[in-house]
Amino acid sequence: MAEEYIELIYQGKTYKFPVIAGTEGEKAFDISSLRQSTGLITMDPGFANTGSCCSSITYMNGEKGILKYRGISIEQLAKHSSFKETAYLLINNALPTRKELNHFSVLLNDQSLVHEDMQTFFQNFPRGSHPMGILSSMVNALRGFYPELQTLEEEINITVTRLLST
Repeated sequence: MAEEYIELIYQGKTYKFPVIAGTEGEKAFDISSLRQSTGLITMDPGFANTGSCCSSITYMNGEKGILKYRGISIEQLAKHSSFKETAYLLINNALPTRKELNHFSVLLNDQSLVHEDMQTFFQNFPRGSHPMGILSSMVNALRGFYPELQTLEEEINITVTRLLST
């Protein structure tokens, strides 16, 4: 199939932008080089017509009420899959077999223990603190209790990079 392009004519010059197909066959044109090519930017209040990334993990169509992860609707996942199964799906591109889920569960359990002093840290937040503020502070505090997380951070970055490239 021949490559498709959208042509933009600005100040007498013609610029070509490739047409790309999304996960569900929807079409878009890639304007990632627009500013560099023309000096122009786009205006799209609320990002109603803007895809922010290419993803093989998530498909979303707000107008039709569609949200899918790895091709499976959020309704299906909510009804038939556990949190662990869904996490496995996001990481491994498929729902786990029983054996894979058991192994994944053991890995999660092995890594779930938190230093006892974190409890003191948690209990000393003011009563009315916002849960997201507490969560982000607790996650950041983990670094102080677990200096070896530097290596884990590197592994997470590699995993995220791998996920984004699939």
